[in-house]
Amino acid sequence: MRIFLLLLLLPGFIYAQKIENMASFRDISGERYFRLNYDNDFFTATDRNYTQGYNLEFVHPALQKNPMNHLFLKPKNTENKYGLSIEHLGFTPRNYGSVEIQDGDRPFASAIMLKSFSIKTNSLKKYRLNSSVSLGIIGPAAFGKEMQVGIHEATGNTIPLGWRNQIRNDIIINYELGYEKLLLRSGNLFSLNSTANLKLGTLNTKASLGLNLAIGLINSPFEISDKKDAFKLYFYSQPLINVIGYDASLQGGVFNNSSPYTISSGEIERFTAQNNFGLVLQTSSLYFEYSRSLITREFSTGDSARWGGIRIGFKF
Repeated sequence: MRIFLLLLLLPGFIYAQKIENMASFRDISGERYFRLNYDNDFFTATDRNYTQGYNLEFVHPALQKNPMNHLFLKPKNTENKYGLSIEHLGFTPRNYGSVEIQDGDRPFASAIMLKSFSIKTNSLKKYRLNSSVSLGIIGPAAFGKEMQVGIHEATGNTIPLGWRNQIRNDIIINYELGYEKLLLRSGNLFSLNSTANLKLGTLNTKASLGLNLAIGLINSPFEISDKKDAFKLYFYSQPLINVIGYDASLQGGVFNNSSPYTISSGEIERFTAQNNFGLVLQTSSLYFEYSRSLITREFSTGDSARWGGIRIGFKF
């Protein structure tokens, strides 16, 4: 418990799970909305490790008929949301301008996925259950090289030349299950939730435990209220401890072993500490967020990393 309290008190000094759109502090009331989630290490004046990611998220009642939903748990007495998203992730070493393999640093890697997800909230028992299935590809077919080179050419930055050494093509099949429980709440000004998350698949296999803290005008999604669309402005912090089983962005795909450079299993850090924190503003129809994320080193010869993000959504 002491480590969680330390993370809460010192969010700026702890170096997060990549794009996470289903946490309660990112809740948008209603069953119809679209949101753009965009991460880039440019926001923290760095250009390495997790360098960029985006997620285009669409939630609508019609997606209740998505056959993928049969793979999700179906607890009773819950408010249900169903969505689809397209997600892209990119990773680079420090010296991305070199054509040579950067021994001891992370490999170039990119992944693109189509994700089906559901969010189920029980306002009576104060819990939230998130489920998702991601299908996609990691490797050159995810066009990470083309995206980063295009951005660097447009902005006049160093052109990345090491993508020829990237993780090779392999399939992504990943299942995720998340649980969040309200622990403490003070009106619409403060909430503290416990959170647990499990990911299984060919992209990553890991478990996470942590806390979600929100302070401000929050209107908790765990409460039954006729003011769900009220103005909201709050700060959040999400400290997490991860236990890592497999990470294809470092170790290469499960089925294709032809990648020119990977991080060996023995070099993977099996425990990482991380924190997401940021500021959210919501109106009756719009969602705005600025976030920062930090993570301890993910392999023995690596460094801690950080990045920022923006999220813009609207209800319809």
